[in-house]
Amino acid sequence: MGRDVGVIGLGAWQLGADWGEVSEEDAHATLQAAADAGVTFFDTADVYGDGRSERVIATFVRNRPDITVATKMGRRVAQEPSAYTLENFRSWTDRSRANLGVDTLDLVQLHCPPTPVYSTGAVYDALDTLVQEKRIAAYGVSVERVDEALAAIARPGVASVQIILNAFRLKPLEQVLPAAAEAGVGIIARVPLASGLLSGRYDRQTTFAADDHRNYNRHGEAFDVGETFSGVDFETGLEAVRRLRPLVPEGATMAQFALRWILDQPGVTVVIPGARNPDQARANAAAADLAPLSAETLDEVRAVYHELIRPQVHDRW
Repeated sequence: MGRDVGVIGLGAWQLGADWGEVSEEDAHATLQAAADAGVTFFDTADVYGDGRSERVIATFVRNRPDITVATKMGRRVAQEPSAYTLENFRSWTDRSRANLGVDTLDLVQLHCPPTPVYSTGAVYDALDTLVQEKRIAAYGVSVERVDEALAAIARPGVASVQIILNAFRLKPLEQVLPAAAEAGVGIIARVPLASGLLSGRYDRQTTFAADDHRNYNRHGEAFDVGETFSGVDFETGLEAVRRLRPLVPEGATMAQFALRWILDQPGVTVVIPGARNPDQARANAAAADLAPLSAETLDEVRAVYHELIRPQVHDRW
């Protein structure tokens, strides 16, 4: 992606919206805790809280040149391929530049646009123009599906692909990660804890707030259902976590184990777990200090995936 970043980043969707209320004070404390723990990559989007996440990050990173901020664009308008024009890109990035208080955005990603966008040459020409105009330093894409990722990786100017990758979403390991490594494209692993399922903190009695997507998007009512619990049925996910729990190393949490699993996949550049408070941010960052998982453990994770999870997700995304 052109800049060195730590392998554990911070996903800032929680600091904007859709995960229940997070106060500005808590948001700042979370950013501080992440940075203190060595996190140097923050991922946000113009649509998170309609810019709130970007603005909160701006007040924190103003004097932190060591932190790379990646944002995303395109989800604030109707999802039509015709909306992905140079004129709109300039408008969208100008708004993010203002929100983040910078002249040049470190990394801008297309935010899961309609599938045809990934194969449209004019879109990449427009993104190249933004680089030439110094509105952005680099660009990438965020995707829902493997075929979208492969289409983007084939384009020479793409710096990064952000894709759902976790112990419940193994399909990217087959083609996407090898193709990205060969092309020199960074892989940003998102939804690493399957919306918290892989944290091991939930059970059948767990409830979520009305403004939490884990409540209102269980079946894709608001956006792609793959964004919520990685598209896995909640009950099935709980059973999978029950089977994975004995694999967690002594002294580690389930969430740290899940993050370590991602770091052990060849080709991953950075993983971006979200955090709503400082303790979560610190615990996530500490996953990088765990020893790599054994081959036997990796095989057991794969076995649980193939038995319980694969039938629900593998052919869909």
